[in-house]
Amino acid sequence: MKSLIYIFLLCVSTITAQTKYEQGMRKAFELLGAEKTEEASNLFERISTAENDKWLPHYYVAQIAIIKNWKDFDNREEAALKANLDKAQEYLNNANSITTNNAYITYLQAQLYTVWVAHDGMKYGMKYAGKIEQMYQEITDKHPDNPLFIAAKASWDMGSARYFGKPVTPYCEELQRAIKLFATFKPETELHPKGSVTPYLETVKQCNE
Repeated sequence: MKSLIYIFLLCVSTITAQTKYEQGMRKAFELLGAEKTEEASNLFERISTAENDKWLPHYYVAQIAIIKNWKDFDNREEAALKANLDKAQEYLNNANSITTNNAYITYLQAQLYTVWVAHDGMKYGMKYAGKIEQMYQEITDKHPDNPLFIAAKASWDMGSARYFGKPVTPYCEELQRAIKLFATFKPETELHPKGSVTPYLETVKQCNE
């Protein structure tokens, strides 16, 4: 009987901890929705410390640090950009120590490299462009119906084509397919990244130029 009680209490404890984790994650998402980015990042950081076997909090800390660089991008100094990306890389490394061969981590690593290339193509293009292309190809091969990955690859391909003076139309079909998939795509859990179609609605306008 004591053993059964112990097992029951252990299960209750686990459920309670999981519930607190989910509540904390939802609260962080609410902060993001309210554009309280720093507060959300701080909460994700606290969750990542408390739940050291969960990769998702690390993912979102890294994602926020990466996205932060796109605001007022043209006027951002490299020191500030580096500080954000160093933080993002730290949390991606943390996530990689928890989960292996995770397509979402690969996707976000490609996003981080993309910031460097966008910042200085001459300096970082040779270093990262091939890696980005390889990463996007890898995750779209494994997950051909994930709109987040498809759209990211198509956008990268379109950007590369424009940089080299080539037409973007060969990649428009995949981007348009991704935009349609966003409407019906269901992540593995409500806490998994779903992405947003909004930025790609702007990118797809290039197809009509």
